[in-house]
Amino acid sequence: MTKCLAIRGATTAEGNTKDAIINATTELLLEIVRVNDLVIEDIAAAWFSTTTDLNAEFPALAIRKLGWMNVGMLCAHEMSVPNSLPQCIRVLILINTNNTPEDLAYVYLKGAIGLRTQGLDL
Repeated sequence: MTKCLAIRGATTAEGNTKDAIINATTELLLEIVRVNDLVIEDIAAAWFSTTTDLNAEFPALAIRKLGWMNVGMLCAHEMSVPNSLPQCIRVLILINTNNTPEDLAYVYLKGAIGLRTQGLDL
């Protein structure tokens, strides 16, 4: 039975530039697709958030540059929590799948690797 499940991921950008945000987001999305063996047509939506120090570009633009034209998207800023990871891009991808939640792999790259291992990514 097909159901909607969520995949989480996060990475950090090398700076607050359009290229840095798009490059980091693209790398993250491609890795999520690869490790989860996703079919793009099964992706229903992607919700991106960035820390407030990243505002040079919408990370969702990376999806359009990848040609994912039928994926619903939303971008937002994270809460400004003291001592949180700077220049962080997070994504929540909703997929239609027959898999179980245990079959899905979350992806954390660059400076965001510690978020998952420390249980800090909410």
